[in-house]
Amino acid sequence: MDNKEEGLYPVIAIDGPSASGKGTLARRLAEHFGFAWLDTGLLYRAVGLAVLRAGKDPSDAAAAQAAAEALDPVAVTKGVDREALRSDEASMAASKVAAIPAVRAALLKFQRDFCLTPPEGKKGAVLDGRDIGTVVAPDATVKLFITAGAETRAARRFKELQERGQDATYAAVLADMQARDARDAERALAPTKPARDAVIVDTTSLDADQAFEACVGIASKALATGA
Repeated sequence: MDNKEEGLYPVIAIDGPSASGKGTLARRLAEHFGFAWLDTGLLYRAVGLAVLRAGKDPSDAAAAQAAAEALDPVAVTKGVDREALRSDEASMAASKVAAIPAVRAALLKFQRDFCLTPPEGKKGAVLDGRDIGTVVAPDATVKLFITAGAETRAARRFKELQERGQDATYAAVLADMQARDARDAERALAPTKPARDAVIVDTTSLDADQAFEACVGIASKALATGA
C-alpha cells in the first residue's frame, strides 16, 4: 500500500509536562526525518492573537471559532509570529479562546488534519503537546512521553527566562511549575499522562544531544517496522 496515496503518513506524537524538553526534541526529530513539525501549544495563542489583530474580543465565540477554522498550517509551522505568540497578550487571549468548545473542536480537527496531510509535501508529522498520543493521534506510529524532575524543569525554565531578560526567581518558577503539573494531571479533559503504549524518556540526567539520540533510536525502530 502506498501510504501517501492513502493519506496515511507516519506520525510521531510527543507529550510531556512543561520544560521537559519535548519542544526542542520535536523540532530536531522533524528535521532529522524530514517531517512537518507542529508545536500544538502555540495553536490557542495563534487563535487568540488572530482575534486581537482582527480588532475583536477573544471571548467572542464566533470570532474565535472563525479564527481557529482559518488557521494556516504553513503559517503556524513557519513560526513567523513566534515572539508575538509568546507574549503575555497572546497568553491572556489564549486562555479566553481555549474556554470555547467550538475552538477546541476546530483545533482538534486542525491537528488531526495536520497528521493526515502534513503541509509542504512532508512525508510525515511530528506533534508535541500534552494529549497528542492519548487524544489527537492515538494511532501514532511513535509515541514518546518526555519528562524530567520538577526541579530540573524549573531550572531550565528559569534559565530561559533569564536569557529573555525577564524578572523571575527560581522558587517562583518551581512553585508555578508544580501547580501547573497538578492542574494538567488532574483535569477531567485530556489530562497530561503517557499513552499506554508510549515510551517514557526521562531527560533529568540527559543533555539535549543525549535525549535526541535516544529518541532518534526509538523512533527509527518504530518507523522501520511501522509499529
